Amino acid sequence: MAFRIEQIVLRQIRMPLVHFFETSFGRTYERRMVLVEVRSGGVSGWGEATCGENPFYNEEWTDSAWLILKHFVAPCVLNGEFSSAADIAGRSSHIRGHKMARGGLEAACWDLEARLMDRPLWRHIGGGARKEIPCGVSIGIQDSVPQLLGKIETEISAGYQRIKIKIKPGWDIDVIREVRRQFPSIKLMADANSAYTLADIDHLKRLDEFYLMMIEQPLAHEEIIDHVQLQAALETPICLDECIRSAHQAEQAIRMKACRILNIKLGRVGGFTEARRVHDVAQANGVPVWCGGMLESGVGRAHNIALSTLPDFVLPGDVSASKRYWTRDIIAPPVEVTPRGTILAGDEPGFGYPLDMDWIRRITVREEVLP
Repeated sequence: MAFRIEQIVLRQIRMPLVHFFETSFGRTYERRMVLVEVRSGGVSGWGEATCGENPFYNEEWTDSAWLILKHFVAPCVLNGEFSSAADIAGRSSHIRGHKMARGGLEAACWDLEARLMDRPLWRHIGGGARKEIPCGVSIGIQDSVPQLLGKIETEISAGYQRIKIKIKPGWDIDVIREVRRQFPSIKLMADANSAYTLADIDHLKRLDEFYLMMIEQPLAHEEIIDHVQLQAALETPICLDECIRSAHQAEQAIRMKACRILNIKLGRVGGFTEARRVHDVAQANGVPVWCGGMLESGVGRAHNIALSTLPDFVLPGDVSASKRYWTRDIIAPPVEVTPRGTILAGDEPGFGYPLDMDWIRRITVREEVLP
């Protein structure tokens, strides 16, 4: 459906987390996110730049996303006529990197087009293989093992189908051993966020005794080749995350046997257009995928739900209930998880959740209308 982007509104919001979230990068207590609203014909579509507050996960952070969106991405599309939301990504492809900023606007355009066509976003992107998506949780590094075990018990009781725990040197083998002792049969995976090197091969091989679903991104964030050597040495499947930013890189990693599973994050690959391409490459090669999270607000979380309805998302993702992260989300009602650990994709137009504009205005720390 053809549409013209008449206006773009950037909002930076500030949301305190219910509980700190710690990875090998450090500890996060609150999120500062950039929301992108695109307007056409009296209808708005919404997206979210999912980068962190610091350039630790990748090169992007909240302030860089604001500048890239304002000075480079928005001018590429404002007042532009588009035959489809699939044309949006190409308009900013000359910008190197900064895919989370670009993806925030691209996702907003998919949401806009879905609303203009009065159809749910999941259907508009070609999803619908399942409308009830399986959910897992990601649990950060805790102050103690008993604290970690308590959190796992809480999430299992809530029905979540898979537990992911963050690891780093000094918080890995012994911790996982205790988790397995307490919970011998749960679906369990470990996420290293690039905390190890090839010098740690013998150490990482010790993970094989715990029959993990996978270890996620154990080596450097830009490294594919070294993961080939590590995967050959491990029985535990490697899942790649940070180093897969395009369908081409996904194809390379699969062809070289650098991994057996892929995590697809909407922002990391630059939006729905490229996410679908990565999905299709993995599916064609028999590699399962799942949807990763970046501590998104309700907007980004709703987009992840839509993405997870594509057919190759066969593993439980990090798409969990709003209440795990926020006392009050920016959508109302918030995202909820069923007692069987699933989320139901609705049939409302766009991403399917009403925005809580009063709350968004209260937590907005800066706003700019373009042009």
